[in-house]
Amino acid sequence: MENKMRLEFTARSVNEGFARVAVAGFFAQLNPTLDEIEDVKTAVSEAVTNAIIHGYGEKEGMVELYCTYNGNHTEIIVEDKGVGMSDVPKCMEPFFTTKPELERSGMGFAFMEAFMDEVDVESEPGKGTRVTMKKRFGERKSEE
Repeated sequence: MENKMRLEFTARSVNEGFARVAVAGFFAQLNPTLDEIEDVKTAVSEAVTNAIIHGYGEKEGMVELYCTYNGNHTEIIVEDKGVGMSDVPKCMEPFFTTKPELERSGMGFAFMEAFMDEVDVESEPGKGTRVTMKKRFGERKSEE
């Protein structure tokens, strides 16, 4: 049975923790393992932080968070209407950052990919970015 949630919040770093807790509470209904819920919280934290820091910077804006599940299949979408990216593959490379002065590690997308089963990024300069992440609870990702 499908269930959905949608949140919208101001692009402020204090709201990153709120997003983590909201997602954890929503997916708690699926009785995930502690590791599964920590993986999701970490990935959401990275996606929301990217939207705030890189999407908007010092400008005002809103971050949208959508969560759905059907059975043990979950999907999380984090979307901003910020500056967007012209070269998504380059931005997804480990250690790449557009904000080195803020001591950003450039590992946000790498963490998302490590903790989720699928990560898809759509972005357009001047229009924003949409990060879609999927995870199946109760199924172990094969070790590579």
